[in-house]
Amino acid sequence: MNLPPITKAILLLILSLSFLTVTAQADSSIIVQSTTSTKNSGLYTYLQPLIKRDIGLTIKVVAVGTGAAVKNAKNCDGDVLIVHAKELEIEFVKSGYGTERFDLMYNDFVLVGPISDPANIHDKTLISDSLQTIFTEKQLFTSRGDNSGTHIKELELWDKIDIDPTLFSGTWYRELGSGMGATLNSAIAMGAYTITDRATWISFSNKADFKILVQEFPNLRNQYGIILINKDKCPTSRSIEGQKFIDWLLSNKGQDAIKSFKVSGQQLFFPNRK
Repeated sequence: MNLPPITKAILLLILSLSFLTVTAQADSSIIVQSTTSTKNSGLYTYLQPLIKRDIGLTIKVVAVGTGAAVKNAKNCDGDVLIVHAKELEIEFVKSGYGTERFDLMYNDFVLVGPISDPANIHDKTLISDSLQTIFTEKQLFTSRGDNSGTHIKELELWDKIDIDPTLFSGTWYRELGSGMGATLNSAIAMGAYTITDRATWISFSNKADFKILVQEFPNLRNQYGIILINKDKCPTSRSIEGQKFIDWLLSNKGQDAIKSFKVSGQQLFFPNRK
């Protein structure tokens, strides 16, 4: 069929616009730089279909330690940052890489070790007393050693009792430079103590003969923050889509979804938007 040139042009324009619309819909996704603890817990797998249904976004998660996640975000590799080291988060926003930080949810850190408990810390209520005993008796302790939120918290706890465990690296103190799962596996293999976030511990399948020995909430509170990566610093970031994701997580529906996420009947994260 021979069509007038103007008709062909109109048809081509319609087809082009349709292609662009389909492409935009197919690429309705964002990259979230996040911690291994949230990813490995299964939280994003649980939330993804709810987010897809409500706001049409696909969430692609890069799960690394907090320090690495912040570095990746500063390199403009992502649209949203979810981590758990408040000082780093505040610095990230002050330096212009993030627009605003919001409290999203929390859980807590716990000290785990073998049921045999060679340092006999199970009856101590203070994490400071437990760490002091581990240091005094030179009991094996595994550290993530990766500048993650968990590692930063662990070093803060040692600092509060005026101990620098890195001076003993390679002896009783083992710095691994690994994620939480790998650190727990190493601790179990060596019969060593370690600090982990509760969500990872609940989700962890290789507990063997290990258990939680010390839990001192709220002093071991583990707060997560969420930040939109600033388009002024990172022109390729998808700020509109990223903001939609943040707004959903901070909405009643998103906060209720976080609250409803459980593993083995246990709630892993407690929403507290602010």
